[in-house]
Amino acid sequence: MNFVADESVDQPIVTQLRQAGHTVLAIVEMEPSISDETVLEIANQQGMVLLTGDKDFGELVFRDRRYIHLGLC
Repeated sequence: MNFVADESVDQPIVTQLRQAGHTVLAIVEMEPSISDETVLEIANQQGMVLLTGDKDFGELVFRDRRYIHLGLC
């Protein structure tokens, strides 16, 4: 599977997913401190599942009706 890991996802999770053969774009490695909207946009553009522990994404998805494959840690 392909994942975008928000900054709230601990590095050991990213490492284990990669070791298991998954593709993981880790926001903390790419562009720390970007907005939640931008993280969501990256996940949508790449067709990747968003991994996050940040509950604000639920509000963006459900309130603003933004589509995303959402995985909560």
